[in-house]
Amino acid sequence: MAIPAGEADADTELLAAVRAGDTAAYGVLYERHRSAARAVAYGLVSDHADADDLVAETFAKVFATLRAGRGPLVAFRAYLNTTLRHVCYHRARRDRRLEFTDDLTRYDEGEPFLDPALDKLERTFAAQAFRALPDRWRDVLWRTEVEGASPAEVAPQLGLTPNAVAVLAHRAREGLRRLYLQQHVAVADPPECRWAGDRLGGHVRGRLAPRDAVRLETHLSWCDDCRARLAEVTEINQGHYRPYRQRNHAGPPS
Repeated sequence: MAIPAGEADADTELLAAVRAGDTAAYGVLYERHRSAARAVAYGLVSDHADADDLVAETFAKVFATLRAGRGPLVAFRAYLNTTLRHVCYHRARRDRRLEFTDDLTRYDEGEPFLDPALDKLERTFAAQAFRALPDRWRDVLWRTEVEGASPAEVAPQLGLTPNAVAVLAHRAREGLRRLYLQQHVAVADPPECRWAGDRLGGHVRGRLAPRDAVRLETHLSWCDDCRARLAEVTEINQGHYRPYRQRNHAGPPS
């Protein structure tokens, strides 16, 4: 939902007031954007009580960020919604690791548990990453990963040799992995943190240019926030989540 220009300008003034210590200004932001945040939360979790908890935790997190001198200078709703999705993601991952029991003999590999909220958010991140790929990469990924066609089958359709299709598909998969990891990086306001955040996925995948790698390592040596983001992205990368889990012969997403 687009925000009128006048309201967006007012948000900017309120954000400045919150940074200056005006807690009442944050109350105005809360009243202005609470309904929109709830709508996003209800799309992520099925229980209304969980959605309300998610909204409350998100507003509290953003408030703490602003009071610490970080967070958005403009575009408050976009920042709020991004934070809400990340809070939902972290809650789902945290809850998935918890089990309350007094019977320790039941611990074994068992059947994997798929958390619906986490899976939905992961699929959202995967779809956003897929849409951000170049058209040619999306095309070859859809044909090989989703439809299950071999490079030899795809080659005539793309006007390439089978070997060229295999190379293109490898590059596209790597690009998708990097962009997918980037979806998990929380929005950062300081320019150097934004620069670093945009490259964390490439860093984890070992795809940064040497000059960028040195600059990023220097930034990470003193920035606790970006080190935390790197730890999160590294954990996700080690989980080997595959955006495409099954064959699907329907058309690609628009």
